Amino acid sequence: MSGATISEPRPPARDRAREVLLGSPGDRELTDTILAPLWKAPRAWYWLVVVTGIGAIGFVCLIAYTMIEGIGVWGNNIPVAWAFAIINFVWWIGLGHAGTFISAFLLLLEQGWRGSVNRIAEAMTLFAIMMAGTFPLLHLGRPWFFYWLIPYPSTMKVWPQFRSTLPWDVAAITTYGLISLWFWYMGMVPDLAAARDRAPTRGKARFYAIASLGWKGSARDWARYRIAYLLLAGLATPLVVSVHSIVSMDFAIAQLPGWHETIFPPYFVVGALYSGFALVLMLLVPIRKIFGWEHIITEQHLDGNAKVLLTTGWLLLYSYVIEFFLDWYSGSEYHRYLALVQHPTGPYAVVYWALLVLNFVPLQLMWFRRFRRSPVACFLVGTSVFIGMWLERFVIIVTSLERDFLPSSWSLYKPTWVDLGLLGLSIVTFCFLFLLFIKWAPAIPISEVKEIAHVKRRQEVSL
Repeated sequence: MSGATISEPRPPARDRAREVLLGSPGDRELTDTILAPLWKAPRAWYWLVVVTGIGAIGFVCLIAYTMIEGIGVWGNNIPVAWAFAIINFVWWIGLGHAGTFISAFLLLLEQGWRGSVNRIAEAMTLFAIMMAGTFPLLHLGRPWFFYWLIPYPSTMKVWPQFRSTLPWDVAAITTYGLISLWFWYMGMVPDLAAARDRAPTRGKARFYAIASLGWKGSARDWARYRIAYLLLAGLATPLVVSVHSIVSMDFAIAQLPGWHETIFPPYFVVGALYSGFALVLMLLVPIRKIFGWEHIITEQHLDGNAKVLLTTGWLLLYSYVIEFFLDWYSGSEYHRYLALVQHPTGPYAVVYWALLVLNFVPLQLMWFRRFRRSPVACFLVGTSVFIGMWLERFVIIVTSLERDFLPSSWSLYKPTWVDLGLLGLSIVTFCFLFLLFIKWAPAIPISEVKEIAHVKRRQEVSL
């Protein structure tokens, strides 16, 4: 028969049930595939580590240069005293939100498609927090006195000014970082034990034995692990809302037009999730290609992330419309000037229109299933949002400051090469840390991927 295909006979139901209960050879192959980068990474990984490592060294050098010379090497002026440092801080904090959302919130909602991507998103959160924390410390001018922001027992009676937003940020970021680190490590313990059992050398076996905290895989271990993991997920979920709400208060408590907005807390949270899911898509596409994980990070996972990206994108667009309406409805001539004149026609009008185009025009491709499952389309849309959300922070901070109440105090802002270098090299350093993570820790949660596979097998057995 021409054109006919012959399919392999399915094994008997009893044999398929045995595979479900005891595990199939595919489970062992899956474990070996996920752990393979820990023993021998692809050649592309080494080239990327060299390039990004050089960039990370440059980032450290620029930080040292800034600390030695002072923040006068930046383009900040009066009235634009907040510029690239705070823009980068808010942007990086927002990028880290998707990790906690995917890991904690979607876990509580029992969304199975998070299984192959949550570890990558969690690591993304930790490294984004590290990048974010760098910039406000530098912006202090004397970062070696950062501990003055912490309410510690001081014999010299130097206490934080709690009416300032800086102590709020310190408390929020510290809490968010510690819970995210704890949640990330807790979920990785069973996979570290799997790496311990398959380590090719004694040194690596000892390293992963210590890291796995004596995990034996017994029923008691799994029961306590699941309880602790769910409790941490319940603790981490409110942080998605609280952290960026507190960051938004840095601006909302001011009387400055463009900042004095009651909509900022939910607006900032939605924008953070939007940019975070864009970064997740940007990371998933090259990772699945470099390490050959197309059968683990499937098109279904890209589709799920793309749907959330589309949802948060339209929520952000709604927030833009409401903000515009509130500025008009307020009756304040300053707010109306900012929304109706300065943003669309002012000196930074190009940035304003660019952020609208980059954030919302390519996003409309995600309405179509074909593009949601296309790695190239997902990567390009994610990159567009990645850039557009940084421009949004630029517009919020710089355009609100450079033209305030008094025209006599207006002043344009121009970034210096140090500003641009710190921004670009922070992205390179983030990539460097992420590459090291993939080499030294299981980037895919083995147990969760296997559990989903076993559920599918049970469904096949029942059929």
